[in-house]
Amino acid sequence: MSVSKQIVGQNKDQLRRMNSSSPSAADPNTDRVVLGVGLMIAFCVVAPLLDVASKLAADKIPVAEITTSRFVLQAVLMAPMISLLGHRFTMPQRLIWPMILRALLLIASTYCFVAAISVMPIADALAIVFVEPFILLVLGKWLLKEQIGPRRLGAAVVGFAGVVMVIQPSFAAFGAYALFPLATAVGFAGYMLSTRSISRHIHPVPMQFHTALIGSLLCVPVMIWGHFGAIAGLDPVWPHGIYWLWLLGVGLFATISHLLMTFALRFAPSTTLAPLHYLEIVSAVFFGYVVFADFPNKIALFGMIIIIGCGFYIFLREQKMAQM
Repeated sequence: MSVSKQIVGQNKDQLRRMNSSSPSAADPNTDRVVLGVGLMIAFCVVAPLLDVASKLAADKIPVAEITTSRFVLQAVLMAPMISLLGHRFTMPQRLIWPMILRALLLIASTYCFVAAISVMPIADALAIVFVEPFILLVLGKWLLKEQIGPRRLGAAVVGFAGVVMVIQPSFAAFGAYALFPLATAVGFAGYMLSTRSISRHIHPVPMQFHTALIGSLLCVPVMIWGHFGAIAGLDPVWPHGIYWLWLLGVGLFATISHLLMTFALRFAPSTTLAPLHYLEIVSAVFFGYVVFADFPNKIALFGMIIIIGCGFYIFLREQKMAQM
């Protein structure tokens, strides 16, 4: 059975359980939406720290090396957690290809975004990436058969308007580099959907470890090839001084943030979490000001208020529905 058919079947089973009025029909794996929303908000706070560390490292380190370091360090950091929490280092054979696909999507989205922020402000790149929730809503509706209410769709539209007010991105200012965040949006949407399906069959901790391990096994040979072939952009350099810390930050914040997102998708549908992703722009603007002295204007501040309002509206609505 294909992965897409499995996903559709799982969602149909979930809808049947939700529509049942019998307490005995409840499933312990039924989405705990409020918890998922909280974890997604935490992801939005931590994720921009990964971008800050990547941008600082990109001043001297090639983009491909930063991408590879992210997966290698994440695998190293996750390995002790596997042992401490009593998980197995193996995974079911039926998940091998879905996990490879998940790793490839994350490699592509990571590389494209690091390439973008190496020349663009983080906030500008994120503004373009935020077409991803729309992609996710469409894919969630037509591929996963998830339910999209008018209020969630409306919150996504209003939230995107707030993002535009915060960033005011300009393709003319950065040329072809504006396409890199767009590619990130497509890749990350696919990554979130694959996470949603795989998380039903494997715990988030080993899932993140295997993704990082597979990503390392795919990236390291490319870097070796780039080194011996003296290929520009793929030939790694030896970090010096503070750049070791930036690379460590890339791996550390990648591990923490994507664990939070993986747990969030385990507990809540991707279409519910999509509007909340806008909150990431708020912390991105904050860290951009602290680290790079990039302070938003009045229009941007008003946009931040809109984004926060949309995020909390979704959270309060899901909390109310969970209590019904």
